[in-house]
Amino acid sequence: MSTDTPWIKASRSGNSGNCVEMRIHAGSVEVRDTKQDGGGPVLGFTKDEFAAWLDGAKKGEFDHLAD
Repeated sequence: MSTDTPWIKASRSGNSGNCVEMRIHAGSVEVRDTKQDGGGPVLGFTKDEFAAWLDGAKKGEFDHLAD
């Protein structure tokens, strides 16, 4: 049984073209930029790596990068 998921993006992204998509593929969390219609690079992270990043994002540790 496959645990792969379809690509998803945050609802805040809308149709602005300023978004990334994520999915689970082959046990990793993959991230890509949507502007290249799926033809650009894909970054892969272990679930533990992604969980560590997500924890930091929830705590606001990266907020200064969006200023």
